[in-house]
Amino acid sequence: MSIRVLIVDDSGFICKRVQEILEEEHDFQVIGTACNGQEAVAMTAQLNPDVITMDIEMPIMDGITAVKKIMTHSPTPVLMFSASTHAGAKATLDALEAGAIDFLPKQLAEIDKNREIAKSLLRRRVRNVALQANRISKYALARQRIPNNRVVKNNVVTLKSAARVTRQAGLQYDLLVIIASTGGPVAIQKVLELIPANCSFPILLVQHMPRHFTKSFATRLDQLSSVKVQEAMDGDLLKPGAAFLAPGGMQMEIKNSRGHIALREKAKQEIYGPSADITLTSIAENFNDKVLAVVLTGMGSDGKEGAEKIKCNGAKVWAQDEDSCTIYGMPKAVINAELADEVYNLDEMAQQLGRLN
Repeated sequence: MSIRVLIVDDSGFICKRVQEILEEEHDFQVIGTACNGQEAVAMTAQLNPDVITMDIEMPIMDGITAVKKIMTHSPTPVLMFSASTHAGAKATLDALEAGAIDFLPKQLAEIDKNREIAKSLLRRRVRNVALQANRISKYALARQRIPNNRVVKNNVVTLKSAARVTRQAGLQYDLLVIIASTGGPVAIQKVLELIPANCSFPILLVQHMPRHFTKSFATRLDQLSSVKVQEAMDGDLLKPGAAFLAPGGMQMEIKNSRGHIALREKAKQEIYGPSADITLTSIAENFNDKVLAVVLTGMGSDGKEGAEKIKCNGAKVWAQDEDSCTIYGMPKAVINAELADEVYNLDEMAQQLGRLN
């Protein structure tokens, strides 16, 4: 069965190129192209695509406004296709908050210099976004009839936190590590918001994100959080109340028990840059049992091997539950491997982290 795609971009060349790349494989069918957000909203309601690739800067109506309207009237999985600039990165984060599921830089060569690999990545990401159609529709429908004990945010329905949210109070950690992939920017923002500025532990953040996007993401998190958030630099020293975000295209490792951060370029054979497994492995080599790793929404299983290693030291692992995940991949891998000490929905996770000392 074909994946029906609506391409939205004010460049006719880009529309044609994306269509050619997708339709190189027979499971894709481009059912239409739109040159602005207003056309995209109308065509989404008319054509009911399985997935939309969405530009950001367009005349008449921009991509962010279009995503908001689509999620209100015709909820459809959206992959943002945006420029790898500071402004493009900021706008992409706005689009994710509006309800888009994933994003790719428009300059695919920045993802991988091998053109065939870059094209394959675009097709794979469109497929994965299309798979979220049932989830998007389900939560949009549920939003119209939410029981009193439930809340909705970012198209996710979750139970209001109850008594279990008090269970972790009083626990102390030397290090908190939060890892995520698809859907992670919104989820990380959510869980960081309740962590107090005077927390006694440093925080490492590993989010699968291309180069140039992580600096804007760190700036946004810093503005919205009480803790100090910055893009990590080689040689940084971990300190309480500070969060360090792994730069895109780099690997972030802890080099000693004092908590010095070392950065290196992603190796060609490494799938992710940054990689949660690489960061967690370095933590296992330098920290004891007072480590908490939080595995949030994301595609794939990055983090599972690293979680196994820190668990050998007695560390704890929390995972996000299926219902509140954008994509239940990374948390599922940890849960299925019986590595998760606790499983929380996103609201519960945020409140639990806010209660740590």
